[in-house]
Amino acid sequence: MSAETWHSALHRLQADATPHVLISVVGAEGSTPREPGAKMVVTVETSHDTLGGGRFEYQAIACARDMLAASARGEQTTTPHLEAFPLGGRSGQCCGGHVSLLFECFAGAENHIAIFGAGHVAQALVPLLAPLPWRIHWFDSRADVFTALAPSPRVDCHRLDENAIETALESLPHGVHALVMTHDHTQDRRLIDALLGHGGVASIGLIGSQSKWASFQRPLRDAGHDATALARVRCPIGIPGAGGKRPYEIALAIAAELLTLAPAEVHAPQRGVLPTTWHHVTGQGACL
Repeated sequence: MSAETWHSALHRLQADATPHVLISVVGAEGSTPREPGAKMVVTVETSHDTLGGGRFEYQAIACARDMLAASARGEQTTTPHLEAFPLGGRSGQCCGGHVSLLFECFAGAENHIAIFGAGHVAQALVPLLAPLPWRIHWFDSRADVFTALAPSPRVDCHRLDENAIETALESLPHGVHALVMTHDHTQDRRLIDALLGHGGVASIGLIGSQSKWASFQRPLRDAGHDATALARVRCPIGIPGAGGKRPYEIALAIAAELLTLAPAEVHAPQRGVLPTTWHHVTGQGACL
């Protein structure tokens, strides 16, 4: 158990978009370890603060981690729920009181965005996305490119090994939205090829003109991707109608487009038989 208080941990974990469960004592009858209002925060790896210890607390932590595991499988766990703990019958504790707990699961990031490339557009885009309850996975093959940048806690920076692109993609979470915008067109094409072969990608965007995309399509077809697969790639990226060419203008258009995308069911890739795995939605999304 961490020595950090529940309120400090809650603030930090929500700022980092780390999955966690807040457990609150909302009812207590008889002899109980803690009073109503006592709270603790549980993550996959640790817990913060205490509900009084003993077997009762271990059971509460186990319930919270079951919720986190279900959330990681894509199940809906964000609805708060109450659970009763008769300390004698359920927890085997001699104090014999009765505790009611409220479990509130925060699934962490609402969206995962993988950005390949740390050029001018990406450097303008990441600060636009960082305040959202999303996690950004930022890659670049150039040494020390992130040194002068100050990403938020929700931004993970990675050095991309050009000879191990597939390995880098294995670290991405299921349902990620990928944006390819490196400084090298050959690297862009290799990334598109690898992303089309990755079963967990919800959408793929490529920065550049229609002529750039046209030049990519023949080698991608030669690599085994059919028309259905190629149709998954959005190029140019950015919300339709945004014609600005300054990095910040392009970044604004890309951010607006990302807000229209929703994660969709993704499947194991098959060469030549790849489903379209993104769609547009309207309206505002729910917050954490």
